[in-house]
Amino acid sequence: MLQISEIKSGGARPLGGVGQGAGISRAGRAYYLGMRTDGFERASALLPGDIRQAAQALPERVKASAEEFRLRAGSPPSLLGREGERRLAPRPVTPGDLDALLVSATRASAHTALESVASGFVTVRGGCRVGLCGVVSESEGRVMTIRRLTSAALRIPREALGCADGLFPALTRGGFEDTLLLSPPGGGKTTLLRELIRRLSEQMRVSLLDERGEVAGVWEGTPEFDLGPRTDVLTGADKCSGAAMLLRSMNPELLAMDEITSPEDLEAATLAAGCGVKLLASAHALGPEDMRRRGLYVRLLELGIFRRFVIIRPGPSGREYELREAKA
Repeated sequence: MLQISEIKSGGARPLGGVGQGAGISRAGRAYYLGMRTDGFERASALLPGDIRQAAQALPERVKASAEEFRLRAGSPPSLLGREGERRLAPRPVTPGDLDALLVSATRASAHTALESVASGFVTVRGGCRVGLCGVVSESEGRVMTIRRLTSAALRIPREALGCADGLFPALTRGGFEDTLLLSPPGGGKTTLLRELIRRLSEQMRVSLLDERGEVAGVWEGTPEFDLGPRTDVLTGADKCSGAAMLLRSMNPELLAMDEITSPEDLEAATLAAGCGVKLLASAHALGPEDMRRRGLYVRLLELGIFRRFVIIRPGPSGREYELREAKA
């Protein structure tokens, strides 16, 4: 099993108080302070009328730290931010509100849109993802569709240019190594992944396997987020087949992908590593130690694909990043 040791960002004073191996760089902070709010505007534009108006009337500082809109039938709509959920409007959400959100997001009737959401979410323009709950229809043990929506989580996409400035020198010292970004869901992995892709593409050819369409936010053939000058984007393909396509056709020096969540995703990472291509990806975990609680991630650690791990944690003024290195 790999052993994980700490790397401190050069020139940055590490913060203590997070247990053995602490080395969180102050330079990786102020995540929210430089956050743009155009992602908030894109997401809030999908909301039903009076809920949208309440969201757009919020102070800019609240918009800058917002993470998700939560709509639950029978309960007031809320906004999830750094300090938890806050109510957006006094009235309860209705099933009609949920249908209206889906229609707005997909530009289709609610019935037609629901036929295509067996995965439990849809990704729309600008990288906005709408997670859905309701009554599912199954066939032979597989979810075929969702009907009669009961709740929705509208993720607010973020472009935080400069959020990796304190991390980047340490991450690339001696050359970039295969790196895995770690945090719980909603912890900032996609935002950091997007910014690292932008910075790394200034130095090397990057191919992005954007399975869910959240990282690049491609709309009518053009990414809506800045991914740098040398990034090629493949949207919608599963990771295993997509990785093979990109390795054959685009000659990447770095393959980037979003969350590793299945054995097929692990196979894609193994394929890239076996071809001598650097890899940048993310996973749901509190840290390398937490990864050992899941069989899939235990296997990932055993394979030794990733040499560096970036742990993302909430801090007093935004996200904080801790860089660790794996040693055989």
